[in-house]
Amino acid sequence: MKDLWQNPRVKRIGAIMLIAVLVTVMTGPEGNGAEPTAGFTGSFAAQASFFGIFTVQRWIVFSLLTLIVVGAIALAKFVHRSWNDRAHRGGSDASAMSTRTPLRRRLDMKSSRYVFYVIVLVLAIFLPHVITDNSWQTQIVQQILVYILLAIGLNVVTGFAGLLDLGFVAFYAIGAYTTAWVTGALPTPPPFHMQFNTFFAIPFAIALAMLCGVLIGLPTLRLRGDYLAIVTLGFGEIIYLFANNLFGITGGATGTREIPFLSIHLGSLKYLWGLNPVPYYYLTLGFVVLFLIIFSSLEHSRVGRAWVAIREDEIAAESLGINPLKYKVMAFAIGAASAGFAGVITASQTLFVTPPTFTLQFSINILVLVIFGGMGSIIGVVLGGLFIQIFVVYLEHSPPSGYNSQDLYMYLGALLVVMMIFRPAGLFPSRRRRREIDQIEAGTAPDAVLTDVGPHNRVQEEMS
Repeated sequence: MKDLWQNPRVKRIGAIMLIAVLVTVMTGPEGNGAEPTAGFTGSFAAQASFFGIFTVQRWIVFSLLTLIVVGAIALAKFVHRSWNDRAHRGGSDASAMSTRTPLRRRLDMKSSRYVFYVIVLVLAIFLPHVITDNSWQTQIVQQILVYILLAIGLNVVTGFAGLLDLGFVAFYAIGAYTTAWVTGALPTPPPFHMQFNTFFAIPFAIALAMLCGVLIGLPTLRLRGDYLAIVTLGFGEIIYLFANNLFGITGGATGTREIPFLSIHLGSLKYLWGLNPVPYYYLTLGFVVLFLIIFSSLEHSRVGRAWVAIREDEIAAESLGINPLKYKVMAFAIGAASAGFAGVITASQTLFVTPPTFTLQFSINILVLVIFGGMGSIIGVVLGGLFIQIFVVYLEHSPPSGYNSQDLYMYLGALLVVMMIFRPAGLFPSRRRRREIDQIEAGTAPDAVLTDVGPHNRVQEEMS
């Protein structure tokens, strides 16, 4: 019996069941003094709807959801192992072939990957013609594309450079308030006392967000680990309090004045975005693709390799001539660029900005997207953000019976705990991280080889 509880699979299943029970109780009805156990028993016995399909007791609904989550994770692991086995078989077969075969195989993989990207882009372009509901189109821009922009920006800071930033929402707020400032929607006069077109707020917001990333990074990025996380958390709170309390500068808790619609007036080129969410969708999608291309190029450049070196071992990277502070500040500034643009989209579509939008919960939510998708994996962060935010939008647009919007972060927290148990590297980890985890699980990682006391090591010890 003791050996059974020591089995890793049994431990994982037990942890999943415990999380399911906790979520069931935490999201159930409240108890009262007359019946102290009513809240606990009602959490399991009360009637609940399974996404409107059928109505059963709550414990059955949460049991089915648990089975779906476990099945999805098991399927992902099975597919991952199948790909690895196929790659190993392909590698062993390639040893007997000519030296051109691996290059040809690499080119085929790259071409197939580009074909996949083109197909996804075409589907994204035609998506507004498939989903024609106005509220859904608005949510796709505000709750999905904007969150993906923020996630890929935070991935540069946390995933590439290994810097835990808990105040990333501050750059998002800077982009939104810069839009209000440039267009004259703040009590503060606009720059040069000229009210600029809302479209020209984009370069202003990106530049100011990057500048703030440099100014904040220079004194704070000399810190490491938990100390850096605390400082970035404080930076996010300072920006929130600044926006909430300085009425004469930011409009205070009441928010900004009305921000003009996004528009372009360049000679004969004139276009007004208006209330229709489709133009905002295409503009945001274009910038998402642009940032993905830029960040992917940086990942495979000298700068990206310096970030990886700092993330893995900052002291070793510095001994090789890499300036850690320089590349950390670059990561902060480059990551802040996408957050600045996301702020412009939010401000121009909602037509006003209020401080409650930029709370700590927002930063934690973006960090969850990065961890869930896979830190350091661009495609993983995008797919992870799509998976979670589509689920969130569905709950907001078509809430099932008994769903409480305040319970959303409990669901996300439970999902994150499950991911840490089954997929600690994320749903779609980067190739480097996936290779490291495979080596550790197989016992072939350099550290594992040095510390493993297997038969081969015992023979060496006996011979010595």
